[in-house]
Amino acid sequence: MKYAFVFPGQGSQFVGMGKELADNFASAKEVFQEVNDALEQDLFKLMTNGPDTELTMTANAQPALMAFSMAVVRVLEKEFGINLREKASFVAGHSLGEYSAACAAGVFSLTDTAKLLRIRGEAMQNAVPFGVGGMAAVLGLSYHDVGALAEACAGDKDICVAANDNSEGQVVLSGTMGAINRAVEIASEFGARKCVKLAVSAPFHSPMMKPAAEVMARAFMEVEAKNAQIPLVANVLAAPICEHKEIIKNLIEQVTATVRWRETMQFFQNENVTDIAELGAGKVLSGIAKRSLKEINSFSVGSVAEIEELANNL
Repeated sequence: MKYAFVFPGQGSQFVGMGKELADNFASAKEVFQEVNDALEQDLFKLMTNGPDTELTMTANAQPALMAFSMAVVRVLEKEFGINLREKASFVAGHSLGEYSAACAAGVFSLTDTAKLLRIRGEAMQNAVPFGVGGMAAVLGLSYHDVGALAEACAGDKDICVAANDNSEGQVVLSGTMGAINRAVEIASEFGARKCVKLAVSAPFHSPMMKPAAEVMARAFMEVEAKNAQIPLVANVLAAPICEHKEIIKNLIEQVTATVRWRETMQFFQNENVTDIAELGAGKVLSGIAKRSLKEINSFSVGSVAEIEELANNL
């Protein structure tokens, strides 16, 4: 058995997340309290009670998703005696999930990870005025063909790039609203089955996020970082790294660069990974893995029952 543990990105949050774990395990409660203390906010109350509109805000959703993922990790370690660093061959995370992966691999403390994600969420939100940029999912086109569509939509004042290369036939564009609207209009001419605008507040993973990348570069100077104890497959490389300076460099670059998730899945396949476990909220990444990698066992781990099952298998 060769395990890769992956951590979800924004969009997987839901009201009620973490409640079952906190009700059942003191170690999960400790994680949520530590994150609350780090942010000087009752984030856990927002996670469990909502409102959804507030939880969905980038500055809240990012640390909340990380907190839930790390609660799963802590429960596995404290309640079931499972040391992730002994069991995992690789970790990876989608966008903000890469911070969860870094925390699980021992690069940053839980407190620092929460603070970094609060800064990241606010910086990404503030980088571009609301309504100036957006994102759209393109279905049924290869990454190469989406590149041609993006080029056709970009212009003197318009930016359009591939932000998330999620899987074969599922690529997300990011850029100025004019370019995104144009992509929705003309995508079918490039052979796309569908192109739909996403309900996001900013053009993530595009050059428009440069101010946020600069904020993150400064933020990383304030935290202690250690080398990863589990190889971390970086979004911008789709390759594993352990050296903490390189991890930080790639996390800064990741703010404006493409999330190479399709290639990350390909890397797992090439490395003969047998199991991909998504730790935390939702089933987005395990769903992508199931569709992309038929021969690898992919599953999500967020509930008490799912944690118990994984612990038994490990």
